[in-house]
Amino acid sequence: MHTESLFIFLLVGAVAGWLGGIVVKGYGLGLVGDIVVGVIGAFIGGWLFGYFHLAAGDGFLGDVVGATVGAILLLLALRLVRRPRLSRLSLRRWL
Repeated sequence: MHTESLFIFLLVGAVAGWLGGIVVKGYGLGLVGDIVVGVIGAFIGGWLFGYFHLAAGDGFLGDVVGATVGAILLLLALRLVRRPRLSRLSLRRWL
C-alpha cells in the first residue's frame, strides 16, 4: 500500500467517523476513535452496499458515503448494546 493510499484510507475513515458521530448524537470519539469507527464502518457499508447491489458513487465522495452509512449503523448498534449504568445519585433518586 502506497503512502498516498494509506493517507486517503485514513482520511475517509476520519471523515466518516466524524459524520457518523454527528448523526448519532452523543458520540464524541476524538480523531483516533473517529478513524476506527470510520474504517470499521467502511467495511460494514461496503458489505451492505454490495449485498443489496447499491451504488454509493465513485471516487472519494462515494467512499465517504458508504463508510458513513456503515459508521452510523455501527454507532446505532453500539447504542443498542450499551446499557446505561446507574450512578449513586440516580439510584438514590429512585429509592
